[in-house]
Amino acid sequence: MGLLNDISGAATAITSTWTGITLTIFGAIASAILLNVARQLLLRNPNEPPIVFHWVPFIGSTITYGIDPYRFFFACREKYGDIFTFILLGKKTTVCLGTKGNDFILNGKLKDVNAEEIYSPLTTPVFGKDVVYDCPNAKLMEQKKFVKFGLTSSALRSYVQLIGQETRSFFARDAVHKRFASTSGTVDIPPTFAELTLYTASRSLQGKEVREKFDSTFADLFHDLDMGFTPINFMLPWAPLPQNRKRDIAQRKMAETYTSIIEQRRKQGNLKSGNREEDMIWNLMNCTYKDGTPVPDREVAHMMIALLMAGQHSSSSTSSWIFLRLASRPDIQKELLEEQKQVLGVKSDGTINDLSYEELSRLPLHNQVVKETLRIHTPIHSILRKVKQPMHVEGTPYTIPPTHSLLATPGVTARTAEHFPEPLSWEPHRWDESPSDKHARLAPTYLKEGVVEEKEDYGYGEISKGAASPYLPFGAGRHRCIGEQFAYLQLQTILATVVREFKFSNVDGSDKVVGTDYSSLFSQPMRPAVVKWERREKA
Repeated sequence: MGLLNDISGAATAITSTWTGITLTIFGAIASAILLNVARQLLLRNPNEPPIVFHWVPFIGSTITYGIDPYRFFFACREKYGDIFTFILLGKKTTVCLGTKGNDFILNGKLKDVNAEEIYSPLTTPVFGKDVVYDCPNAKLMEQKKFVKFGLTSSALRSYVQLIGQETRSFFARDAVHKRFASTSGTVDIPPTFAELTLYTASRSLQGKEVREKFDSTFADLFHDLDMGFTPINFMLPWAPLPQNRKRDIAQRKMAETYTSIIEQRRKQGNLKSGNREEDMIWNLMNCTYKDGTPVPDREVAHMMIALLMAGQHSSSSTSSWIFLRLASRPDIQKELLEEQKQVLGVKSDGTINDLSYEELSRLPLHNQVVKETLRIHTPIHSILRKVKQPMHVEGTPYTIPPTHSLLATPGVTARTAEHFPEPLSWEPHRWDESPSDKHARLAPTYLKEGVVEEKEDYGYGEISKGAASPYLPFGAGRHRCIGEQFAYLQLQTILATVVREFKFSNVDGSDKVVGTDYSSLFSQPMRPAVVKWERREKA
């Protein structure tokens, strides 16, 4: 009995101890929550934007924001106005909405805002050292200039043919993957077009050698590297997580692959352009910084990785959305095909004549389909900057302190009825130069007002600052995406090539479109997103 009593007493003591620990923990959490709420209610600083109310410190509004950023932004706008601060994983993040907010952040001066400190922890392990956000801004502007010179009209002209060839090969009946061997079937759109845009971008921008490697292990390396773009790596890029180990191995191997291509080309001799196929690698191999230093091969390799990663994400997402939208709009599919027939002409066998670079501009509806898709489905919903010194917001009592990050979201202005009537309605005809009575009510208001955009040269050529426009799918200011022209060309060429081969429709016959997945840094369709396809007899 004595032993049983001892055991019973020990068990009671252990239970009492754990109960005490549990109560202490819950008490601490409750105290932290109460203190957090009291601070928000009693200690508001009138010189700073209002803080979005939240219960749990550090977590703040992270979960609500992460589930659906646009719903969060519009709800906060209704309650707090165009400028407000929310807690994002312990960091005070100030959002500035509207065209003025976009201008304030995206066209901020270097002494006031900084992109490198925000993005470098995420991008450097993926792209590599000494490029993009892992170098001084002045060097980045030079690198952007190098890339821009690789996107000349002559280069873009050749890309149309290459992208068209890759697309036809991918969807051919006798393609290796056999997914489109029959006359009809179903297809999961996002992974299919992710694969296609990877092939088209690598073949056009990256060169024949890189494209050929995607048939082997290069695609697996790309996937492992892509996993480095997880939101947690904003905070823990160094964490010994499985995906980070794979990321680091993939980065080294991809860099070695590009370097070997460069070295092989140098051994063959720096051939004159007339005797070689032009691509971005050749362009960068022959670039020199202002101080006279040739771009090192290692930096060329890292820039090529950055180009491949950056371009593939936006084009993959946008092309997927284009065909998901078209599956719900057979009328637009029919109009696109008719536009090609009228502009390009039809051969004696009933097929449409080949597409060229010059003729892309003569296909306005194709351009408008891409433009309208980018408006509603802007690839990047949030653009962040680190505040370097106190920034007063003109016309308000607010001064943003250096302890904050700034967040611009051009996607909000693109979804605002003030600028785009019925903003969530996907209607390419809203961009018609002379819209019919049916579509005139949907026309963007800023086009009617004739807003003139300011331009500035940040070191890589004069570009629009984008301050007055509510349509900024490629950002604005010094960090505006220089691949905008290529993206339009790639998307329009894929669209024109695919629509003459296939008809798409929703599996259930409805006009519904899948929701958006915001779990990564890039907005993309929820998966799976399956639609029906039917091969056209003559197109």
